[in-house]
Formats: sequence, structure tokens, C-alpha cells
Amino acid sequence: MELINQALYLFHKGGPVMYVLSACSLFTLTIAIERLLYYRSISVNSRLFQQKLQSLLEKQHFTDALQLCDQTKNLFSRIAQAGLQAHQRGSQVDNSLESAATLAAARLREHLDELSMIVTLAPLLGLLGTVIGMIQSFSVLNVQTGQPMAITGGVGEALIATATGLSVATAALVIHALFSRWVNRQITDIEQLAALVIDTTLIKKASRRDAHEIA
Repeated sequence: MELINQALYLFHKGGPVMYVLSACSLFTLTIAIERLLYYRSISVNSRLFQQKLQSLLEKQHFTDALQLCDQTKNLFSRIAQAGLQAHQRGSQVDNSLESAATLAAARLREHLDELSMIVTLAPLLGLLGTVIGMIQSFSVLNVQTGQPMAITGGVGEALIATATGLSVATAALVIHALFSRWVNRQITDIEQLAALVIDTTLIKKASRRDAHEIA
């Protein structure tokens, strides 16, 4: 209880900027939870799907591969499905894969820019709160002459906003870095999946062309 009272006291002494910093921290927490749940949903059985798909494509079982994509319904299956459907239609497989991969990458990076914004914004808000607090503290000179403790105490309270802003920015930076690293790994997997689909469909086209020339 005493800890909560102390936290409320510091929050109040930090000034009105503390309310904005609290909103930033809640915004960061919301993004972190949403992204974590989304990324976990992608990771479930993704490796197993890619292994099964690779086995089917290497055997040129494109119909079975499409059925596997329909049954799986995840980020990677939608990309592979776009390429395989384009192959069936006789369209450009690489163009279809590129469009699907671009959309998938955009979905993976969603809200990461907002985290980057919090990393920059939170320290600035903390600095603003400190400057406002110091202006109010030094104005004591005009009211309470001969009371230096009133000034130094006010400066100490003004620094609460800066400390809070740096804390929020640090948390957002760590979350952004972890998620960015995970996204980069997924994009690498997407590129490998697209290359696999392109290679196997090109082999199929080449074998058809050779059979036609022999006939």
C-alpha cells in the first residue's frame, strides 16, 4: 500500500505530462500484447507446414500442395497458395508470390512504426515535463525569497517526468527490437518459401516443354 501511495505521489508531482506518458505506456503494452498473440498464431505449426509443402512440391504434387494450403490457412500457406494458383492459371508465378509476400510483410511489420514513434516521443515528453517543472520551480524566487530548498525540491520533482519518459522509451525500444528481429526471420522464411515454389514450378514447365518438343 505504501508503494502504491508513493507511486501516486510521484505521478502527481511529475506534472500533467505524466498523463500523456501513461497513455504512451498503455499504448506500448497494447501493441506488445497484440503483436505477441499474432506472431504466436503464425508460429504454430509453420515449420511443419513448410516441411510438408516442400516434400509435396519436390515430388511435383501440386494438387496435394494446394489442398495442404487450404487446410492449413496461415501466413505461409496463403503465399504458397497464391503462387500455386498462378501456376495453374498459367500466370506469372513470381509476380503473384511477390504481391502475396509484400502484403504478408506489411502485416508482419504492422504497428512497429508506432513503437518506433513512442521510442522518440516519450523522452521528448519527459523533457518537456521537466522544463515546465523547472520553470515553475525557479518562479519561486519571485515568491519565496531565501528558501533554496523550495527550488531544489521542485527541480527534483521536475526530473520525475524525464525519468518516466526514458523508462517508457526504453521499454518500447526493447519490444521493437525483439519484434523486428522476429519479423526479419519470418521474412527470410517467406523468401525461401517463394524461391521453393518458383523453382518447382519452373521445373514443371521445363519438363512439359521438353516433352512437347520430343513429341
